[in-house]
Amino acid sequence: MLRLLLLVLLLAAPGLAAAQGGKAPKDLVRARLVAEAAALAPGRTVTLGLHLAMKPGWHVYWRNPGDSGLPPEMAWRLPEGFSVGPTQWPAPERIPVQTLMNFGYEGTVTLLVPLHVPETLPESLRAGGRVPLSGTLSYLVCEEICIPGTAELALEMPLVSDPGAAREPDPAQARLFAEARDALPVPAPFPVRAVREGETLALHLDRPDGAPPIRDAAFFPYAESALDNAAEQNLQGEAGTLRLLLKPGEAAVAPEALGGVLTFDEGGTRRAYAVGPEPAATPAAVPAAAPSATPPPAPATATAEAETLTLWSAAGLALLGGLVLNLMPCVFPVLSIKVLSLVKQAGEARGRVRLHGLAYTAGVVASFLGLAGLLIALKAGGAGIGWGFQLQSPVVVILLAYGLFAVGLSLSGVVHVGGRLAGLGDGLTRRSGYQGSFFTGVLATLVATPCTAPFMGAAVGFALTQPAWVGLLVFACLGLGLALPFLALTAFPGALSLLPRPGAWMETVKGALAFPVYATAAWLVWVLAQQVGPNGLLGALGGLVLVGLAAWAWERARAAGRIGSGLGRATTVLALAGALALAAALDGQRGGAAGVQLAGIEEPFTQARLDALRAEGRTVFVDMTAAWCITCQVNERMVLSREAVQAAFRAGSVAYLKGDWTNQNPEITRLLESHGRSGVPLYLVYKGKGEARVLPQILTEALVIAEVGADRLAAR
Repeated sequence: MLRLLLLVLLLAAPGLAAAQGGKAPKDLVRARLVAEAAALAPGRTVTLGLHLAMKPGWHVYWRNPGDSGLPPEMAWRLPEGFSVGPTQWPAPERIPVQTLMNFGYEGTVTLLVPLHVPETLPESLRAGGRVPLSGTLSYLVCEEICIPGTAELALEMPLVSDPGAAREPDPAQARLFAEARDALPVPAPFPVRAVREGETLALHLDRPDGAPPIRDAAFFPYAESALDNAAEQNLQGEAGTLRLLLKPGEAAVAPEALGGVLTFDEGGTRRAYAVGPEPAATPAAVPAAAPSATPPPAPATATAEAETLTLWSAAGLALLGGLVLNLMPCVFPVLSIKVLSLVKQAGEARGRVRLHGLAYTAGVVASFLGLAGLLIALKAGGAGIGWGFQLQSPVVVILLAYGLFAVGLSLSGVVHVGGRLAGLGDGLTRRSGYQGSFFTGVLATLVATPCTAPFMGAAVGFALTQPAWVGLLVFACLGLGLALPFLALTAFPGALSLLPRPGAWMETVKGALAFPVYATAAWLVWVLAQQVGPNGLLGALGGLVLVGLAAWAWERARAAGRIGSGLGRATTVLALAGALALAAALDGQRGGAAGVQLAGIEEPFTQARLDALRAEGRTVFVDMTAAWCITCQVNERMVLSREAVQAAFRAGSVAYLKGDWTNQNPEITRLLESHGRSGVPLYLVYKGKGEARVLPQILTEALVIAEVGADRLAAR
């Protein structure tokens, strides 16, 4: 995960610059809108084509982009009553990028889209006239860098009254549409079954005797997290039943629910077959009242809260959310340490006390702006990430745990490192004291990122859908809210007189404050266990031992002579190097699911499973969570795991889909963004085919039971 973040950051930066002033996306992708028929007629359906031609070496993405990327998407502007059906996607290619595997198209591709003409035409359209069709095509085009692009596409078609005339193809487009249809997957002419074999999924291809041999077989799942996309797919057998071995992904899709496209080479001809269940189709467009140059509205799935936000209301919510973050258990120990340092400074000049407050505030706001800038840049480069994204990296989680463990050791008196460790030591100079306040703000921000406080969700979601300067302003307000209580305390030094006078009691309190810090480090290790499994956890615990050894050796070196000092410092360096090596080894490891497992009712979230349940008319409760999200864990243990809530789910036949965002998952990211959110928790209730209702971030038993419509049943 860390390799992915660094790679995308390095590649996205020049890509963004190119999009602004160098090579434009339109130079890399030539897009046009074409029609198969020469004319339109009332009540008829014609096929449109979105034709994209990429510069050599560049590619766009399939419906499931694989490990990274975004598929092309068209926001249609159609006359009243006109509508389009689901996009038909040609079979993709496997496109390796470093350690990732993407699914997409190089060269040219034509996406086919059915256009439905209403029986009754609007007053503005008459036979003999022309029908304007247009829309905005959004895409991500990648080589070694990724550049987002848009294209305004338009087409005018004649309108005739004779339905037979609408069947006449346009000779100029006949070859293009014939090639596009040849590239579409068709139902397999032989049985294909998905079977779980231990920890492996196998596609059994029951081909008839005497069938030509095949090679270069590949399977492209519809669900984005169904398979480990980069894993090798091995084809076993030569005749009869063949087996294509696949490595399951994080979504843990059941074999009978695994759907996708199977491709292989048969006698020099590439074959493409659709196998398994197809996800329930969603409308490709909401018809507009009339063609317009104005961009289409936000998706109907976005929350009403996000739709009505303005810059200033989002900034206000961010400020309130930052204030609430001060009460979160991951932030409170750090702030307690800083308040303790204020007690020491109570007798200092008022101007210096105020400077400490400003330095702390600068550290918080600068850290929020840095995280926001990185997040905005990565998303602009095509990464599917959101708030708290850095904690999806096991390396970042364990390094943060190492740092807090070292802070705890300093508070316990094991090691004294002066102002360089967030201002916790004694004997600070004037300069290092301000540096300590600044880095305490940085530390407070880092440990605050696992938390999503009330008011934050909508504000952060709004920030990430706006221009960069708007997003940075909202994040700055979030940081200011976090820093505000401490800033206010230092702005009015008279308030410090209410604090106890410095004395020996402070050493006792300082030692006691080490234990909440140790607890935070222990919680981070638990988060890591969800990400990397038992083997990775053992390496992380070994790293903590080495951090402790480094601290002990450093302190011994301080009191030793020349030879002893050198030996102690060498031991410190070797121990820290070992800890960092163990941390680096965690990159790419994966573990189990986060949080409480609700036996008997919980299923892993996939968009395909959600679509299928809604098509059945079921009530669905969607829980988007992560191991590092404290609010999520509290809700699961205090509300969702309670017997009354689980009984209500069972009594109402409510499907419970849990999306684990502990590690990066593009399907979850996409669902979050469709509801105006960029982080977890997110709780949704679907009643059959109706739109989702978004629940508050802080749940109660009564609220959940009432929302799933099973309150009466649960009370029996």
